[in-house]
Amino acid sequence: MSILGKIFTWWDGATIGTHLWSWRKGQQVGTDVQGNRYFRTRKPDAQGRERRWVIYNGPNDASRVPAEWHGWLHGSFDDVPESNLPPPHIWEVDYTPNATGTPLAYRPAGALERGGKRAAATGDYEAWSPDA
Repeated sequence: MSILGKIFTWWDGATIGTHLWSWRKGQQVGTDVQGNRYFRTRKPDAQGRERRWVIYNGPNDASRVPAEWHGWLHGSFDDVPESNLPPPHIWEVDYTPNATGTPLAYRPAGALERGGKRAAATGDYEAWSPDA
């Protein structure tokens, strides 16, 4: 991406301002399996709270934040997730990205992308009429 794109776009990765803020005020605390980097402020604000944020490795999509890091970002616990996580369960599945807006998105029967052919009415519906 060009330098102008980095300055003015937020939907295709972190902007220059976010990178500068992370470099000046932030402290990197960890990285997840997708390469997203997690930061917090070095010093708490006047109320004693710290700010936490993520810089995505790729497009900005909140569904790319794993559950354990989501909890850390929202202050559910103070320590980074690696120190709080139980071992994964056998039934847990790997992350799958949000497919909305892609060719892999779910298309029900009758969707325009699948030909737009709905199933025939079964007679269990009666249209409303003002004269009835």
